Order: sequence, then structure tokens, then C-alpha cells
Amino acid sequence: QVQLVESGGGLVQAGGSLRLSCAASGLFFNTYTMGWFRQTPGKERDFVAAISWTTSYADSVRGRVAISRDNAKKTVYLQMDNLKPQDTGVYYCAARRGLSVITTDVGYDNWGQGTQVTVSS
Repeated sequence: QVQLVESGGGLVQAGGSLRLSCAASGLFFNTYTMGWFRQTPGKERDFVAAISWTTSYADSVRGRVAISRDNAKKTVYLQMDNLKPQDTGVYYCAARRGLSVITTDVGYDNWGQGTQVTVSS
């Protein structure tokens, strides 16, 4: 079955950087769109970024975040720079079959367990 394993979260000061990774298995990676979503307590998961043959970003992170993928390693990355306290949350990696970039969580079939990102002010 499809498995997604995130890593790279942690505690960082405002203005700092983090690089999240998501290693995928059990899927033909090249044919999947990969996404990152953020969730805070009591709220729904918010779209952050997605990548297929193109990329899409939430307005709140555009210019500070870069999503990339290594198809040979079946891994997707999220480079986050100039982090802000409002970037705090659990970051989930998601995968959906097909190469249409979707920015809503209901469009994704597979999810990782999440990795915590905390940005202190």
C-alpha cells in the first residue's frame, strides 16, 4: 500500500529555515501529484504547496516556500525560509494519483503521519 513518511520538522526561531522531506513507497511516484498541508489545533488542514509537472503555492507562503521532488528517490521536499510564527502547525504530506494539481485536501487519497513545525517569535 501507499506509505508516506515525513521528516524534518522541529523548533525554529522566526526568520529561520526548515526543509521537510516526504519519502513515498508503494506507488508509481512519477504519476502522482504530491502536496503539503498544514493543520493547527481545532482547524482544518490548509493547503501549503503541491507539485506535479507544475507547482502551486498558498498565497500565505508564496515567495518563502519552495516545493520540489526527486522522482528517482520518490521523495518530495518543502524548503521553508523566513519562517513566521503563523507557519506553526503539523505539516502533512499527501499524494493523489494523476498530474492535476489540487489545492484542497479532499482531492488527496494518501496521507503521512505529519511532522510538527514550531516557529517561535
